[in-house]
Amino acid sequence: MLNRWLRNTTLATVLALSPLPVWAQETPKQGGDVLITYKDDIATLDPAVGYDWVNWSMIKSLYSRLMDYTPGTPDLIPSLAETFDVSADGLTYTFKLRKGVKFTNGREVIASDVKYSIERAVNPKTQGPGAGFFGSIKGYEDVSGGRSTTLEGIETPDDATVIFHLSRPDATFLHVLAINFASVVPHEAVEAAGGDFGKKPVGSGTFILKEWTIGQRLVFERNPDYFVKEMPHIDKFTVEVGQEPLVALLRLQKGEVDIAGDGIPPAKFLEIKNSPDGAKMIVDGEQLHTGYVTLNTRIKPFDNVKVRQAVNMAVNKERITRILNGRATAANQPLPPAMPGYDKSFTGYVYDVAKAKALLAEAGFPDGFQTVLYSTNTDPQPRIAQAIQQDLAAIGVKAEVRALAQSNVIAAGGTEGEAPMIWSGGMAWIADFPDPSNFYGPILGCAGAVSGGWNWSWYCNADLDRRAVAADSMSDPAKTIDRAAAWGKIFTDIMADAPWIPVINERRVVAKAARMGGSDKIYVDPTRVINYDAIFVKQ
Repeated sequence: MLNRWLRNTTLATVLALSPLPVWAQETPKQGGDVLITYKDDIATLDPAVGYDWVNWSMIKSLYSRLMDYTPGTPDLIPSLAETFDVSADGLTYTFKLRKGVKFTNGREVIASDVKYSIERAVNPKTQGPGAGFFGSIKGYEDVSGGRSTTLEGIETPDDATVIFHLSRPDATFLHVLAINFASVVPHEAVEAAGGDFGKKPVGSGTFILKEWTIGQRLVFERNPDYFVKEMPHIDKFTVEVGQEPLVALLRLQKGEVDIAGDGIPPAKFLEIKNSPDGAKMIVDGEQLHTGYVTLNTRIKPFDNVKVRQAVNMAVNKERITRILNGRATAANQPLPPAMPGYDKSFTGYVYDVAKAKALLAEAGFPDGFQTVLYSTNTDPQPRIAQAIQQDLAAIGVKAEVRALAQSNVIAAGGTEGEAPMIWSGGMAWIADFPDPSNFYGPILGCAGAVSGGWNWSWYCNADLDRRAVAADSMSDPAKTIDRAAAWGKIFTDIMADAPWIPVINERRVVAKAARMGGSDKIYVDPTRVINYDAIFVKQ
């Protein structure tokens, strides 16, 4: 997307676009309350820390960023930025802020807030998983290494201007300024919260958090001072947690729920699809997704590459697609098929029990070993984990399945030495932005292998990190094809080390009430999951 943007734009020309589109197919109605359900509670609403597919959408709506996306698309647009300018060498980005934008505490958003927010995201004391996204900003190494708290490469000459100086060209930089970790927060609110900002969020987004009863519900109300008129469309949305997906689906059919956030349990999918109201309820969309099992390279015996390769051969991925009623295809590499750089010719580790046993014996484990496989506890994830458990048992690997709440699995993955294996289903990687680099840095790069990070295999390959930086430095639009090929080779080379078992590429299926309006694309939004800003009530 960025390459297309730059190809059609003179780099040294100021860009100014309308912040949000006009929906051609349906005129949005204003007003109304919406009820959404999820099984698990939300861990945090701090944009520097929160990083799961449930809180991602809520964080998007609580805060604003310099850049954003046209709802339902991967198309970049300015947001807090009114205009911006990129130097011809791709090393300097200058943004002019919109005037009069206010945080929900009443204070105006100024340039120093942008600088503070990004420095906070990079600071290791924050223990956020997104620091590596900002690696191209000058001074990043000093802040991420704890030697400084300020980024040399962010300049704020006045309250309305933010200038970024990069140490290298970065083809993803505008996307980075649109992700949650770049959300702008007021320093005084963060400090006043005393480490509890994730429960007391203050932003400048479309909604305000009005209530959070742990284990029960979160209530979000429309921000009357939001800087885009008539956005959002709904007055309020309530998220009920602790709701089993099957119960939520039954309540939706009765008209008590508007969106079943956990989707349709596979066991009910065909029944709902073939029902009279099925077509109105189901939103089924492609997503840039890969579901995988992480193999902790710092825990024995997964520190042995032959063990990791053996368990890759042991998993019957086609059986798992059948558990999902065909709503997924078998994966053989980290990148999903729709992502630039995906290698169609790569076969990966073919399911072969005999070869897996032989390789395990070669690694010194002829009788297998015992381990633990973590999974979230929302259907169908425990069933998929059990299928993987059965496959591993066939080669002598006895894996205890621990099915826990999503937040507990995330915490285990981000704690070094805690989780030998994690089935990522239910929180598997969905692209933050449509670029292959996003499937590397946070989940396979060295920057993600930190406390609180999402590189749960704790895999770090310095040579691949250097190649990743080189690929992202290819910001010239003429090198688009070469850049995609460079990224594709990185991901297939990673599979030689086998820090993952890539399992499936899954479609996103959402169940919504007939009264909910808007394009299906905003219910399976490629950058928000559910776009709460753009949904509306038809009646």
